[in-house]
Amino acid sequence: MNSTISIIFAVIYYTAAILAVRRLKPSIRSLTLCGIMIAMTLVLEAIQIPLPTGTTMPLCSPVPLIILAVMTDKGHAVLSGFICGILAMLLIPAWQPIHFAQFFVEHMVCFSCFGFAAIFGTDKKWKILLGTVLAFILKTAGHLISGVLFFSKNAWDGWGAWGYSLGLNMSMIIPLTVICCIIVILLPLEAMKKQVNKTVKEKKAK
Repeated sequence: MNSTISIIFAVIYYTAAILAVRRLKPSIRSLTLCGIMIAMTLVLEAIQIPLPTGTTMPLCSPVPLIILAVMTDKGHAVLSGFICGILAMLLIPAWQPIHFAQFFVEHMVCFSCFGFAAIFGTDKKWKILLGTVLAFILKTAGHLISGVLFFSKNAWDGWGAWGYSLGLNMSMIIPLTVICCIIVILLPLEAMKKQVNKTVKEKKAK
């Protein structure tokens, strides 16, 4: 049953991800931004804050990918998220998979999902926030399924695999979501986007 749920989730998610990147036309500007945001994401992900539940919370690592989705489009951020998942596995000890399937249901989902922060549009802050919440729901699903499949042996007494995974991951996801949403609200995303576009136009004019 658990394996069936994970397969259904993976099929739906990767179908949406492929649709997001299929018409991607990267430019030097977008590739440069992608490289910068990937580096920032990995640095922030490597800084982990211990939580009382025994898990840890990254230092707002989703924010660079959310900014990337807003400043370019969801396709660039989804693709950058996939690259982050690969590099995190290689560079961050906590992200080393214990099973090859974990790479597909957690590693490749929990970063690339933030490309969907732009799925409802980027012209209004509330649309970006709505997309950000959706991205965190997808991230939660990836962590939740991974916890059930690969870490259920660590379940607390009486909690069961799903209860344990949900409780442990929500203790990290909820504060991370709140903090990242506050940062998104405070950041002048529209001004940042206009400045980037202005710089590109000036370079083309030259």
